[in-house]
Amino acid sequence: MTYTLSESDSKAILAPFGVTFLPEILVASPEEARSGVSTMSGPFAAKLCGDHVAHKSERGLVRLGLIDADAVASATVDLLAAARPEDEATGVLIAPMASGLREFIAGVSLDPVFGLTIAFGLGGVLAEALADVSIRLAPIAQSDAFDMFDSLRTSSLFDEFRGEPAIDRNALADVLMGLSNAAASIDGLVSIDLNPLMICDGVPIALDALVELEGRYEF
Repeated sequence: MTYTLSESDSKAILAPFGVTFLPEILVASPEEARSGVSTMSGPFAAKLCGDHVAHKSERGLVRLGLIDADAVASATVDLLAAARPEDEATGVLIAPMASGLREFIAGVSLDPVFGLTIAFGLGGVLAEALADVSIRLAPIAQSDAFDMFDSLRTSSLFDEFRGEPAIDRNALADVLMGLSNAAASIDGLVSIDLNPLMICDGVPIALDALVELEGRYEF
């Protein structure tokens, strides 16, 4: 039986492997939310977090552009109230908003024939339409990551783009190699999903993460 970790637990597992995330807090009440953002700069994003919370956007479980502590506290009340018993909600994740024009997806999948594979491709609104994805068998080296970048039809997005700097290819390769190392180290791994992997000032930041395992993970 497979088990999908919450977003916060997924990020906790992946952070030691070099995947970069925004600073964020997990809160269980509006009071915690208000206190938690008092030393952070907004605007903020808030998401319901839980072991079985899926399709957050479709269910209205994401709040964006929260300008201050009052807005964050109000969103926390709404999101906790929207939780269903089957979500096994663990709280509300709050983080500063990130901005960038380029989004990618990256992850790990367990192929029944070839084993664990690393995938990287175009994300955002054009992901399904263009289906521009490169896949390699794990483990991968930096040269493999660079080859994955160059094999994309949309590889020109790695250059300066609409006023944004060129993507730091080394930093992006570190993310893919981190996924490869995670695939080799995490027992019972079924999949990892980083979506979106946003480019902010040339640097990749994973805004969401999900890890799927065979059985529960003991922290």
